[in-house]
Amino acid sequence: MIRINENITLEDWELTESFMRSSGPGGQNVNKVSTAVELRFEAERSPNLPPFAKARLKKLAGRRWTKDGAVVITADKHRTQPRNRAEAEEKLVALILQALIRPKYRVKTRPTLASKRRRIEGKKQRGQVKALRGKVDDD
Repeated sequence: MIRINENITLEDWELTESFMRSSGPGGQNVNKVSTAVELRFEAERSPNLPPFAKARLKKLAGRRWTKDGAVVITADKHRTQPRNRAEAEEKLVALILQALIRPKYRVKTRPTLASKRRRIEGKKQRGQVKALRGKVDDD
């Protein structure tokens, strides 16, 4: 069971761990010991996540979101299985916490008439300066 915040906890049935050989550090053991962790979280079926968080999690997860609605997180930075497992859980918690934060609603605004006029005046002035840079006639 993983605790995300005071309201949300992930149950054991929502998480699946599998271990594989790591491409990272490990010395001579790298070809013998399965230290890399692949943590799979069944986000779509999770009753603990609110719907807005699931939608945002899908967007944030990107390629890590599978077709059947699971988030797959891998960790192979460390030489031991427990440290990689802890790192994968930390990554998952950070991703879910980020998904729980609702982005601020952006209110669309239009430029004022005065600001449009100032912009056009500035463009005209700049155009006149550039027009005066032409070749000088001998007349």
